[in-house]
Amino acid sequence: MADMPGYFRTCFHTGRLACLAMLVSGGIVLQILACALYNNWWPMLTVIMYVTLPMPLMFFAGSDTSSLYTESGSCWLNATKFLTGASTVGSIAIPIILKHAGVIGWGAMALELSSFFVFVLSLLCYLGMSEDDGYSRF
Repeated sequence: MADMPGYFRTCFHTGRLACLAMLVSGGIVLQILACALYNNWWPMLTVIMYVTLPMPLMFFAGSDTSSLYTESGSCWLNATKFLTGASTVGSIAIPIILKHAGVIGWGAMALELSSFFVFVLSLLCYLGMSEDDGYSRF
């Protein structure tokens, strides 16, 4: 990308950010549709997990997320990995538990899980974008 003109590089970065914004917006729309289409707002419980998911990363890992991929002896980094994993499992488990209890239907569960996977895809795209292009995380 070094041989591209500056205006083209800026346009390319803006397009990637716009695509990332559309992914996050699509995840939010799926989350709301899971509740509104079936007139049952219990699936909104997963929003609690979506809010708590990045908290350990922001508080304990800081801007050094490359250390999350390696084995480390740091107890704070291990706590970050555990709390992030627990929030991720909770994001998947809440719709499944609600379906098993008969509180929501199959369609709401499918929309909830697809919303989760859209959010994960947008997070992976963001991390890949920030590693390649030097975007700051926080």
